[in-house]
Amino acid sequence: MNGFPQRPDPALQHTLESGLAQLELQLSDAQISDLLMITTMLGKWNRAYNLTAIRDPRDMVIKHLLDSLAAGPDISGDRVLDVGTGGGFPGLPLAIAKPNQTFVLLDASAKKVRFVQRVIDELAINNASAIHARVEDYVEMPFDVVTCRAFASLSDIVAWTQHLVTEGGKIVALKGQTLSSDESGALPEGWHAEQRQVVVPLLTGDRHLVTVRRHQVSKKAGL
Repeated sequence: MNGFPQRPDPALQHTLESGLAQLELQLSDAQISDLLMITTMLGKWNRAYNLTAIRDPRDMVIKHLLDSLAAGPDISGDRVLDVGTGGGFPGLPLAIAKPNQTFVLLDASAKKVRFVQRVIDELAINNASAIHARVEDYVEMPFDVVTCRAFASLSDIVAWTQHLVTEGGKIVALKGQTLSSDESGALPEGWHAEQRQVVVPLLTGDRHLVTVRRHQVSKKAGL
């Protein structure tokens, strides 16, 4: 693995496995090893590049890995776009946990995309790819799910990504705070949001998952 340690830290592995059990998520030993390797690589790259403000390896397991995986039940469909992926979250952990879905991880920062692509290559994550682009300029066949860890206001996220969502698809945003009525009311016309609280194992503080969909337009009989 090109210089990266093969044996995961036992304490970090225990933290991750404890969190996975609380999420009722069963992963193979290889998947768990790959997840932990993300934190190893992130720690090494952080010494040269500012990829994340989270420096403590245990916090990385909780705030990056488990936080991303907590959204797993809402990430459906064949093709998923992770917008503003940063260091690869939630896209990398979800791609490892969901090998039958295809993930595209998008970010406007070249250094972050280089890191994500390095992880994909090192861990041979065959169902993921990294793209360097601004989301509003990115043109691709629409995705079943567009996900992000709310990097902008919800209205901006919808405005920038709606051309990338399939008919019947959805945008899934992880947020710290409850969705306010003002934020919900500022959504572009034709879109509505639902939210639920997400329990992230070992995480202190609230976490909410907001799902945004187009309004379903009913068709009158005979038209």
